[in-house]
Amino acid sequence: MKKNVVIIGNGIAGITAARFIRKFSDHSITVISEESDHFYSRTALMYIYMGHMTYENTKPYEDWFWKKNRIELVRGYVTSVETDGKKLHLAGGNVVNYDVLILATGSRSRKFGWPGQDLKGVQGLYSLQDLEFMEENTRGIERGVIVGGGLIGIEMAEMLNSRNIPVTFLVREDEYWTNILPHEEGAMISRHIRDHHIDLRLETELKEVLADANGSVRGVITSRGEEVACQFVGITTGVMPNVEFLKESTIEVKRGIVVNDYFETNRPDIYAIGDCAEFSTPRSGHPPIEQLWYTGRMHGETVARTICGERTTYDRGVWFNSAKFFDIEYQTYGFVSNVPREGEESLYWEHPDGRHAVRINYRTSDGVVVGSNFFGIRHSQSVWESWLRQGKKIDYVLEHLGAANFDPEFYKQFEGRVVAEYNKRHPGKELTLKQKRGVRWRKEEVET
Repeated sequence: MKKNVVIIGNGIAGITAARFIRKFSDHSITVISEESDHFYSRTALMYIYMGHMTYENTKPYEDWFWKKNRIELVRGYVTSVETDGKKLHLAGGNVVNYDVLILATGSRSRKFGWPGQDLKGVQGLYSLQDLEFMEENTRGIERGVIVGGGLIGIEMAEMLNSRNIPVTFLVREDEYWTNILPHEEGAMISRHIRDHHIDLRLETELKEVLADANGSVRGVITSRGEEVACQFVGITTGVMPNVEFLKESTIEVKRGIVVNDYFETNRPDIYAIGDCAEFSTPRSGHPPIEQLWYTGRMHGETVARTICGERTTYDRGVWFNSAKFFDIEYQTYGFVSNVPREGEESLYWEHPDGRHAVRINYRTSDGVVVGSNFFGIRHSQSVWESWLRQGKKIDYVLEHLGAANFDPEFYKQFEGRVVAEYNKRHPGKELTLKQKRGVRWRKEEVET
């Protein structure tokens, strides 16, 4: 039976759901978004600011795509959901009816009640509107302060740096992002940040934002009592699910919209996916809220299958993430704890140049690899996912480490040095690297 499917949110989760619902069915599809007319790549916001791309470059689909695929786009803000009557109320008084509702409303920047946090010039960076605010708020300024040492924080630091705007970066951890990264990697990235002339202040938090006579930012006070003069404050202390409009509804909301493994909420015919969804019983080692591009895409495809009659549980598979710290690329596969876990060993190698590093964690009892980090070296997600799913042991992974290398042909490879580091720590158990590039194999003696 043909259904009227309405999706709130045009990010990667919502649009993937729309695409696959169209692929699997003839359902009517409507996507509602206040942010933009068309789906765009949110991860490209920084490149628009830096002049590498335009907004048009960030749209994965041509504007005709939506009409051709019979996906109706509505620009509007949903103020409330009437679950019994299956109606959405929009700002301005419009009402949209639905048979099936998918909530894919994403996240919003998180603030912690600092004095002055709502002054002009204080903002996060999540939406297209945030980018427009940043253009306005950083025009002609003398210094910016960034609060919070996560991925958006370092992106914002690079954005300001690209326009030669001095940056003070407040990070509460003892090294950059060491609530996620092991200490060695955090220290390496901290040095790299300073190499780009960023005033990185570790173990330092925001205490207050100071106002000028016009109600704009003139500076901040840090937790160490220091005053830093600035005209812009970037709040990058994380994001939270965008669910405020559901407060008066009967949909269960905790931090996010509570869902099961089928993305079903407590209300019939209502689903939630992407950053706004919170699993009621997350699997071991999985966070209750997943805020990654690739997981959002998987959410969208999974819920589309269920809505179109193929009831499908969500299987995230092997954890993966990637990022860029200025010009050092980062990839992680499986699980690498920021602090050593009982029953695990860690092989860590770092190049003297401070721009390349590898960490591989494995169980002490049987040598099975559980996760890896790569900095400045590209490895194949498909290869690592296969190894982790199959429970490959450390000796196998090291001997075949070159098979995962995904760098271009003429890039220098460092896998041999990683194996040499292992051999140095395990005399009498020396391994030899078998290296592969493309379809050609060759044996390489381990570097010493």
